[in-house]
Amino acid sequence: MLMQSALAALGGATLAAAVTSLEVQGSQFVNSKTGDSFQIVGMAYQIGGSAGYDPSHGKDPLSNGDICKRDAALMQTLGVNTIRVYNLDPNLNHDDCASIFNAAGMYMIIDVNSPLAGESLNSGAPWESYYAAYLNRTFAIVEAFKSYPNTLGFFSGNEVIDSVKTGSTVPPYVRAVTRDLKNYIKNHADRPIPVGYSAADVRDVLEDSWNYFQCAIDGDENDMSRADMFALNSYSWCGESTFEESGYNQLVALFQGTSVPVFYSEYGCNTPSPRVFTEVETIYGPKMTGVFSGGVVYEFAQEKNNYGLAECNDDGTVDLLADYNTLQNQYKKIDFSSVQKVKASTAKVTIPECKASLIKEKGFNNNFTIPAPPPGAQDIIDNGVSPKPVGKIVDISDYSVTHQVKDASGNILTGLAVKPLADDVSNTPGAAGSGTSSGSGSGSGSDESGSAAPTLAPQGPLSTAVMIIPAVVAMCFTAGISLI
Repeated sequence: MLMQSALAALGGATLAAAVTSLEVQGSQFVNSKTGDSFQIVGMAYQIGGSAGYDPSHGKDPLSNGDICKRDAALMQTLGVNTIRVYNLDPNLNHDDCASIFNAAGMYMIIDVNSPLAGESLNSGAPWESYYAAYLNRTFAIVEAFKSYPNTLGFFSGNEVIDSVKTGSTVPPYVRAVTRDLKNYIKNHADRPIPVGYSAADVRDVLEDSWNYFQCAIDGDENDMSRADMFALNSYSWCGESTFEESGYNQLVALFQGTSVPVFYSEYGCNTPSPRVFTEVETIYGPKMTGVFSGGVVYEFAQEKNNYGLAECNDDGTVDLLADYNTLQNQYKKIDFSSVQKVKASTAKVTIPECKASLIKEKGFNNNFTIPAPPPGAQDIIDNGVSPKPVGKIVDISDYSVTHQVKDASGNILTGLAVKPLADDVSNTPGAAGSGTSSGSGSGSGSDESGSAAPTLAPQGPLSTAVMIIPAVVAMCFTAGISLI
């Protein structure tokens, strides 16, 4: 009777647990329930590349639950706790994918722009692309993702500033979009969701971009145009490099006094190839964790640019590449239980006031007069987009992966499934590795080169129930509900 009641409470062992929504406190992401600072162990996720975003055919990277289940299982085994998704259609339903990644203990960082015309700022003439219809689409992305507890944040721009020339005109418009998004979130979301910028690691403009976006106009700490986080796409560590040779030491010195969280929104130089990912130990080591909040590996799916960890075929099958195992082995060298258990600093950060003296590079914009919302935009900010996309966490009936997956040695992996984590738990390298592997020999996950194959955790309905039922029983007793 107890078992039946617990299963009924689970809805067939599909009750969707939720990660704890993160907050920004000073220069750190913080778990509000534990008070621990959070390090991003991230993965860029854009199945199909730019072609994977195709509004005319109703598809984007988070619209197919079966594909998300497949990839979430592989990334969960790897140890990923955050995905970054670039191009999304706010009119599609993302509930299955968001719920799957949520159950797997992974947050989502969402870019509000896309490469299609009218769906991003034009870096050559930003004033021509900053209009109400463009903002309406960015607000629709917010509407579609604001209700998922695992939405970590939004990027208002990605590498829009890549030179002093674009730095002369673009910055005020990025701040304007940031302001508009934050005001929309304030009016229409039930919690604050960080908005920030993803920068190109172009050293001529990197410091000025960071200072331009982190400063407060007139010293107002509640300035809505101020970024909540700052990230950079950096490929300066290649092969067997070092903290000094890669220039990581310069980045740590640069961001030492940051007033917002800083992290790598992309990293993973692919020279040499296959990659060695030796930067991982440094990113999550004592030289960097006091300043940086982790990073996002570029990228999960193999494309022509040769940065992928997995070959994702048109028929839904996947062939893991050597980079997958190498990255997994690098993660295994780190004690993430200690990295993620550091209490957030209570020291008050100093937010710089926006002044022309903050800007070092001649020609970079040092004027902090931000464009007013374009005609029609304020009405949308006040009243919301129409129609409004609605996202919600849903129950998933089966977390098993149905698509064939092969390891880097060509062996078929068996029993691959997402392992739903307990409420308020995010994924950690090694945490989802319990259970059985795919064995040895034919269909094995062994790799004679010494690279460890993915450790798989088969989770049928019964094993999932066995894992979750104790938590349900505890919750029921706490709430005073009798199960017998």
